[in-house]
Amino acid sequence: MSTRANVCEIDHYQNGKFVIVQLRYQFRVYPTPGQQIELARAFGCARVVFNDGLRLRQQAREQGIAYVSDGELSRRVITEAKATPQRAWLGEVSAVVLQQALADLNTAYRNFFDSLSGKRKGRKVAPPRFRSRKDNRQAIRFTRNARFKVLDNGRLRLPKIGDLHVRWSRTLPSDPSSVAIIKDAAGRYCASFVVTTAEDEALPPVASEVGIDLGLTHFAVLCDGTKVAAPKFLRRAARKLKRLQQALSRKQRGSQNRRKAVIKVARAHARVADTRRDWQHKLSTAIIRDNQAVYVEDLAVAGLGRTRLARSVHDAGWAGFTSMLEYKAARYGRTFARVDRFFPSTRMCSDCGRINEKMTLDVRAWDCPCGSHHDRDVNAAKNIRAAGQADLNDRGAHVRPGPVPAARREAVTHPNAACPTRSVEGISVLQGGEDVKTTGC
Repeated sequence: MSTRANVCEIDHYQNGKFVIVQLRYQFRVYPTPGQQIELARAFGCARVVFNDGLRLRQQAREQGIAYVSDGELSRRVITEAKATPQRAWLGEVSAVVLQQALADLNTAYRNFFDSLSGKRKGRKVAPPRFRSRKDNRQAIRFTRNARFKVLDNGRLRLPKIGDLHVRWSRTLPSDPSSVAIIKDAAGRYCASFVVTTAEDEALPPVASEVGIDLGLTHFAVLCDGTKVAAPKFLRRAARKLKRLQQALSRKQRGSQNRRKAVIKVARAHARVADTRRDWQHKLSTAIIRDNQAVYVEDLAVAGLGRTRLARSVHDAGWAGFTSMLEYKAARYGRTFARVDRFFPSTRMCSDCGRINEKMTLDVRAWDCPCGSHHDRDVNAAKNIRAAGQADLNDRGAHVRPGPVPAARREAVTHPNAACPTRSVEGISVLQGGEDVKTTGC
């Protein structure tokens, strides 16, 4: 993980002429051995409260008792539990941490019920599950009620934990409303701050609009003929990952050497994920900066992930890239739209509109009876742009979309959205079109 801040837009909405935006800034923290013990205690207490609340509601359902309300749940698994010898150690951590653990449980139940009723769109959400101390990700959250504070010397003061050393790479635009301390599978700690800004970050309008066809040979093909080579970060790291996994398999289960080998494997996978995320952010920022409207195809990534191309599909990371385009378009005043996945973008001639027969994947160029010669991917990108423009015209085009949620783990590598992109590990961000400058801001 880079020591620079990771920024993630959670939501935004109109308020007069300004746009109120919630951003998530993520920084590495380096707790001392004693603070690591206190954090482990806080992780464990939050996990126990979450599991106790989930178990209580499951038992109520099995016995036919009414659903336990949020207030009743808090009273029974926190307030009353602290008074018992079995849970007296819950008082050793901040009460806000325990309350936020129950808040996560309540949110999980609401999402599950909304998914069952159809109020929540998309894939069905599973009911909450019990948390384990062996989970790859441990996290606790502090709100303003916990009175956490960023000190003048740059350290983060947390109740009953102490002053954590933070690797700052930029200043926060405003006072944070909450902070989450996260420990990942690689053993890294980070502090994730949520701040609110009220700035008009819309970029200057431009005339160009782009359609994007995502693929495996070329990660993205733009309608102007620009082709972005697929970096294949996982494929390039496959030899090292294989060697580390083989070393892990030779370690005795339960031994200290096996725990060390597990961390080595997790760090290698984290390095691949961080490199992919950084590269996708640079590419998505360049596309949003240079185009007023961006149109992509709504791919069935989950279905493609169950085919023989599963490894390449997951290595590409299309879902993460399109979500970056979506929330950056909302933040910087651009238009983003998805074209239906059943739209025949590949088989349709972008000149005459004729829909031809289905083609196998090895056909990369084809001729239309109207006399046009098409590159398969460039033609699909042109059709995606045309379909997206037509759909927006039917519904009424808008310059700034409505609220768009973004993935919690997404990270922007530079605070200035207009900053030009750079290549990563010798891989050019754009190929076949106008080169992106590599000078600094």
